[in-house]
Amino acid sequence: VIGVVIGKTDVRSFPDRKNIGTERFTFSFTIRDSPTYFINVQSWGREEYIRSLSESFRVGDCVTIENPLIQSKEAEREEKFNPVTPSGYKLLLSENHSVVKTSSCYETDTRLLSLLHLPVKDPQDYYSLGDIVANGQSLHGRVLNVLAAVMAVSE
Repeated sequence: VIGVVIGKTDVRSFPDRKNIGTERFTFSFTIRDSPTYFINVQSWGREEYIRSLSESFRVGDCVTIENPLIQSKEAEREEKFNPVTPSGYKLLLSENHSVVKTSSCYETDTRLLSLLHLPVKDPQDYYSLGDIVANGQSLHGRVLNVLAAVMAVSE
């Protein structure tokens, strides 16, 4: 699978239930290879492997993923922490079997670069900031998608 990385989480750790007293490490990212299709990728493993893999690329890089495990996703649980994707599947990376190679999008396919800035949600499924201000009371408690641009960053 070849795609551009459009999102990435930080490395996290969890207690390993099989080996009490040790931790398992994970991080995930989302890749896109067309305007319509993108998929979440998750990796679990030893700290050295996960940190090294996470540091080997960033959002905007093109990656080639070899030998991932394809799994059905548990939509309700997984989509709390990852973008909702149009696929019923996710890719799982294994330290022993999978390989992630990074390359320049210019070397791979310049069309991938244009995918980096496309929204991952249906354009009709957004609220503007004005809508939220005007209808704040009726929207209370709902989960909303907001499309906005950052105008300035300061302390």
